[in-house]
Parts: sequence; C-alpha cells; structure tokens
Amino acid sequence: MSEQHLSNTEFNALELPDSLRQGLADAGFTQCTPIQALALPHALQGQDVAGQAQTGTGKTAAFLITVFTHLLTKPEPEQRNINDVRALILAPTRELAIQIHKDAVSLGAHTGLKLGLAYGGTDYDKQRQQLAEGVDILIGTPGRIIDYFKQKVFSLKKTQVLVLDEADRMFDLGFIKDIRFLLRRMSPPAERQSMLFSATLSFRVMELAYEHMNNPIKLQTQDEQITAKRVRQSVYYPANDQKIPLLIGLMRQWQPERSIVFVNTKHVAERLTDWLQANGITTALLSGDVPQRKREKLLAQFEQGDYRVLVATDVAARGLHIPDVSHVFNFDLPQSGEDYTHRIGRTGRAGREGDAISFACEDYAFYLPEIEEYIGVKIPAAMTEDSLLASELSKPPRRERAPRAGTPRPQRGTTPRRHR
Repeated sequence: MSEQHLSNTEFNALELPDSLRQGLADAGFTQCTPIQALALPHALQGQDVAGQAQTGTGKTAAFLITVFTHLLTKPEPEQRNINDVRALILAPTRELAIQIHKDAVSLGAHTGLKLGLAYGGTDYDKQRQQLAEGVDILIGTPGRIIDYFKQKVFSLKKTQVLVLDEADRMFDLGFIKDIRFLLRRMSPPAERQSMLFSATLSFRVMELAYEHMNNPIKLQTQDEQITAKRVRQSVYYPANDQKIPLLIGLMRQWQPERSIVFVNTKHVAERLTDWLQANGITTALLSGDVPQRKREKLLAQFEQGDYRVLVATDVAARGLHIPDVSHVFNFDLPQSGEDYTHRIGRTGRAGREGDAISFACEDYAFYLPEIEEYIGVKIPAAMTEDSLLASELSKPPRRERAPRAGTPRPQRGTTPRRHR
C-alpha cells in the first residue's frame, strides 16, 4: 500500500485485543488508511458511524476491526442461545460478501469467533447447516439471509453489532425493503452498535441511518473524492464499428497484464469476448447468469493471471477486490455517474495507480455529460487515430444460439422445412 495513502495513525496506538493485533500483524497492517484513522477512534468507543468511503480505501478493515473488538471486549448477551447472532454484516452482492468473509477470516484468525457466510446461488444446505450450528458473526446478502431467518435458522434478537456496507448500492439493487425487514427484527438501535458505509451519503442513505441507528456521527475524509485520485481517466469518441479495433489496438499497444472491460449487455459481452479470444487475448466472461461456482472459479483464474482480460456487465462493478488491475475499459459508457465511479474503482486500489479508458460511441455518448457532472471533472478527450485501430483482425466463429423454448433443434444433416 502506497505510503502517501496511509495516515499517521498506527494500529498499535489503538486499544485493540491482543488476538486481533496478531491478525493485523499477520496481514501486514501497521498504519491506518484515512477512513480507518477517521472512523476507528469513534467506532472503537461504541459510537454509531455513517462513513463515506470509496472501494479500495480500507473501509472493510475499519468495520471488521470494530466488530471483532466489540465482541471480544463486551460480554455476550444474557441467556444467548446457540442460534443468536452477535453481529450481522450485510452486503449488496455475493462477491462483496465473499470478500468481506475472506478478510474476516484473515483478521479474526486468532479471535476464536465463529464466522458464517450466506449468499444466493450455491451451497444452500451447507450454509444453512453452518448457521444452524451457531455463529458469532453472520456475513451475507439480504435475500439468502432473510430466507434462513424466516426458517428460524438463526435469531437477531441478541445482535450487538450491525454493519451495512455499500448502502447506496442496496437502494440501487432494490434491497431496501429487505434491509428494513431485518432491521425491524433486530435488537433496538440503542442496544447495539451500528455502522453504515456508502460511496455517497445521499439523503436517502442518511434517512436510513437516522431511522435505524443511534445518533450516528457522519464521517468523510478530507481528501475523499468521487473518483480515485490516482486513476488517470480518458475518453475516446469512436464510431460503433471502430470500438473493437480500437480496444484490441490499445491492448496490443499497452499490453496490460490484467484489465477489466465493462459492457452494458450480455449479448455485447459474449460478442466482445469472442473477438478478443479470436485475436489471441485470453479473456473470461462474467455476466449475471454465470453460476456462482463458475463465477468464483473465473475470478480466481483471473486473479492468478490465467486470463489477461475480464469482460463484465455491471454485476461485477461492485464488491470485486482484484489486486493489480491496471486498466479499466468502459467499452460501453454506463448510464449513470455512480455506475461509472464503481466501475473505474476496480483499478487504482489501495493507493496504486490505474487507467480508466471510456468509449463514448454513437449509442452511449449522451451519458457522458451526466457522468462528468457527477464526478465533478471533465474527462480528458483522446483522439481515435487510425494508427490506434488494430488491423488484420481474426473474425471469431459465429456463436451458436440456444433454440427458443418449444422449438425442436434440427437433426444433423437435415434442413428445417420452410413454412410457406
């Protein structure tokens, strides 16, 4: 982590349990990031916190350190049953929940606290059995957690700590009713510590905070910006038929070892993946209908370097923490400044530098003014010169489409009859 993106506050200066200090030492944590230095003095005193923090700034460690400290230094609730959860951490996406759990396993390795993970798409019975055996800290997405809650697999009546991560995304994904359902069945705000983190502390986020938290202190680091400081942004204005040659041309010229290309639809994602693969660029495809096990395998292979490029729809824009992503390409401009911010937040993480390149094409260029208004800066324009466009491209084979439901697939060697 770059030193200029660390504060002067050291973890050794904070009053933390010894078992937690050992976990921090194992993870190589010595100095706080700005959001950690700002939030931890308040949170470790038991105060509710509503913090504005972008991805990659260390907010996950901030709330995990608080959760572990609270549970290790405060007595368990009286008459606590095995299915009473002591801390609940809610995340909007499966990827983010998995990442939080991974970080919690690392930092809490010596604490003796039991962790539970619940998210949709896989391992239904396995997750249910783990929660039924009792956990101290439950991490997960709202839908799967509510499913188990309604089955009385666990109880929230004795909850001592609540964390809402990426609250703004909870609204975007339509989870707010689910969140309120869970909050109304927890211990009262005055009897628990609550923390909320969001990329933007909008009116609707703060309304949620004031309704379900105990006089939260609103925190925002002085250098907090809508987009990461160390991400170099640029925008090209290609015609639609120039986008693929431009992307491949830039990749050939820059040779990024690890990059993410964002598109707006699954169809474009498939077509673009085929073009990149056909031209010698190892590429993985991540869209909303990729099964969870395959999704996790693809992300692991991308992180290990088996693929140079990850083509993704916005399902991957939140919650992914993949080290050393040097370039993010917006092959399609997103429809909002907020989505743009979360996409380019996949690079320039933890103080590193990165590049965010956007294509303002004929179909999506009209989203650019709203994006620039949201981030508060005009994105520098780059020329779409002929020398940048890749030539002699290999055309990918045509992707075979699955037949529509109810339509029989023709037998090999036969020709379907044409209806007059």
